[in-house]
Amino acid sequence: MTIPRTPYYVSVTHRLIQEVPNDSTEFEVLLDEEELTLLRDKIAGLHDEDEYTLKRAPVPFKSADHDEAPEQFNRQLTELYVLLYRTGSERTRKAIMDMGVLNNLSNTDYNHPGYGEGSPLNK
Repeated sequence: MTIPRTPYYVSVTHRLIQEVPNDSTEFEVLLDEEELTLLRDKIAGLHDEDEYTLKRAPVPFKSADHDEAPEQFNRQLTELYVLLYRTGSERTRKAIMDMGVLNNLSNTDYNHPGYGEGSPLNK
């Protein structure tokens, strides 16, 4: 038995999930009810992480690239793009691959010579 899937149109930028495409939708996905709930949760979680990151930004003496707030936000964003890629149309998958967003978000760049032996210790 095949689980019925419905097309949805998603804008990560505007954090929208719609049943009809418009100018702001970036990705087309086919979702069952469980995946739709998961997508809604991930978009809501991304909003929460974005707010937390914003609150942490002005903390003095803490480098943003070593702070846990951006790491959590990047992890949420990566999980969202993985879900969009997995459930997306061919066009959606190609767009995500062309963006290179999955590779870029997973690469913390801590292998840069300025960081010495890997991940920094000042978290």
